[in-house]
Amino acid sequence: MAFLKRLGFFIFGLSIGLVFLTIFLKKKSEETGSEFCYFPNCRTLKDIRSKKISYADAINELLLNKELDSTDINNFLQNGDVDFSNSETKTNPCKTYYIEGSVNKKSATLKVKNCYEKATIESISY
Repeated sequence: MAFLKRLGFFIFGLSIGLVFLTIFLKKKSEETGSEFCYFPNCRTLKDIRSKKISYADAINELLLNKELDSTDINNFLQNGDVDFSNSETKTNPCKTYYIEGSVNKKSATLKVKNCYEKATIESISY
């Protein structure tokens, strides 16, 4: 079989495979949400966002005094960077993560206790 004929078969099969793959991945992203997380930072933040979030007393005071807003916390959980070197990822049943981000153009760190069924925002430090 000539090289050009084999190349044609290869390109035809590759294009059919790519079409099926795009349809499959599109369906998968619609079922699980629009995020496609493979990196640890993304997977950790997505896991925290998927749970019921509660606030510790210190965070509730900041929310009541309007020093902190719930959109700031959501911004941390969407765009923050998890500091895995300081986080306690081996503890059971709850893991503690430190998420770095910014509030009102100041850098801050959010301490989150991530349990099986809920996540608790414990503190924020500037």
